[in-house]
Amino acid sequence: MSDATDYFGSENEIFQNKELLQVSHLPDGDRIIGREDELTNLANAIKPATRGNTPNNVLVYGKTGTGKSLCSKFITNQAIERAKNNEVSIGVAYVDCLQESTETQAVQSTGHQLNEQDETGISIPHSGLSTSEYYRRLWRIVDSRYDVALIILDEVDKIEDDDILMQLSRAVESGKLTESTVGVIGISNKVRYKDSLDERIKSSLCEREYVFSPYDANQIREILRSRSDAFHEGVLEDGVVPRVAALAAREHGDARKAIDILRFAGEIAEENDLESVTEACVDQAHEREETSRLAELISKSPSHAKLVLEAMALLTQQKEGDDVPVKTNEAYDLYKRLCDRDQSDHLKLRRVRDILSELEFLSIIEQERKWAGKGKGNYMENRLIDDPEVIIAACNESD
Repeated sequence: MSDATDYFGSENEIFQNKELLQVSHLPDGDRIIGREDELTNLANAIKPATRGNTPNNVLVYGKTGTGKSLCSKFITNQAIERAKNNEVSIGVAYVDCLQESTETQAVQSTGHQLNEQDETGISIPHSGLSTSEYYRRLWRIVDSRYDVALIILDEVDKIEDDDILMQLSRAVESGKLTESTVGVIGISNKVRYKDSLDERIKSSLCEREYVFSPYDANQIREILRSRSDAFHEGVLEDGVVPRVAALAAREHGDARKAIDILRFAGEIAEENDLESVTEACVDQAHEREETSRLAELISKSPSHAKLVLEAMALLTQQKEGDDVPVKTNEAYDLYKRLCDRDQSDHLKLRRVRDILSELEFLSIIEQERKWAGKGKGNYMENRLIDDPEVIIAACNESD
């Protein structure tokens, strides 16, 4: 063996089964902590499907990391198994509306997941068909393969057109499906999402509505402990799990964030050739998670939201302080100049106000309404939560 540098690091093993700490990992039921009532509600809503009948359509609300997607996936998988006992066939499609944000993309993805071309003889190409043709093929697939199709639309508020909700929720009523039926589970971070829907969609889609509240520190601690066998025995120091739980609970009870921090802490221990994961690793991991979260949020934001954020960051830098407020009109004026720089048409002030409200919801900025004085009305102050340099870097990296 030569003396060349070994880039694969030391033999100190931290992780035993790192998959348990991946966001995409779907745990067993006994690893889903603090969501017994929510699972029961979802099960009751879709229970008719296990007998081949039409399930209730469901809208699920709650902040990021409160278990909405996890519980929806788990309960639909359990429904498939229960239905087999009744000789009922259920098909499940999961659509991430952040990635499949147009009606055509969402229908294509649904059809692709539910299809088995060798069995149906129907192809679902990634592109090249009209939206109506994708629908026609989807109905044929569902009718030929399943008694019931359950379709999960995650982050449904990001879909550009509500027509898919109308089509899916009224497929049987309109005669598109004749041999089977369909149920929809819509998942949204926005509690007021329903208010934006057409009245006809509300009446057919919003049959059951459930709100997932944030986890508290005790629940997050139990969630992390239930996944601690991702690490080798004795690797986690005693204070690590309570420290991660406290950080996540302080920041809106996001279990997904807590799991990410724990995984990053383990990776930092590995990178530094440590024999155990320490609280110092957790503090470093928290910083890494913040940067990672911010980059991901910004990368998924529309181009004009990135320009508004960049304007906010540049103005914050000019004011020489990380916690200085930026008035909406100030941000709008610079945003328009950035649009000119990029040779793009700017949005109206009202739409930029909406974007700022959305950025506050995502915890990228904070907003506070101020009174300007008698006869002058009020105005909104906006503050970046993260360092402006980090914001600018994230905006540029995601272009």
